[in-house]
Amino acid sequence: MAALTIATYVFLGIGLFFSLVGVIGLHRFPDMYTRLHAATKCTTFGAIFLIAAVIMQSGAIWAAEGAYSAQSVMCIRATLALLALLITNATGAHAIARAAHRSGERPIRAVVDDLEGKETD
Repeated sequence: MAALTIATYVFLGIGLFFSLVGVIGLHRFPDMYTRLHAATKCTTFGAIFLIAAVIMQSGAIWAAEGAYSAQSVMCIRATLALLALLITNATGAHAIARAAHRSGERPIRAVVDDLEGKETD
């Protein structure tokens, strides 16, 4: 059980680290595209590790208790939330970036715009 607790703390630490880095990125980055990148990394990796810690702990308690318990519900719901997050996060970020590009939002720095095939300022 001690190894499981240590692994849970490691997963919580990694999840909190990615969440903190994402918040710093949202505060520091200059334009919408780089902020979107920070936000998606924050939600994807931060939430993956935090939810994985919940799944590990509730799954271990579920296995120890056996049968149906509150921990089994917690484990199943956390797994479903993780799957929903993995499916919708990248799609949502792509939709937001595409809508921003179509509405005329441009990056701060000059980059090559592959969608228009020219360099922008």
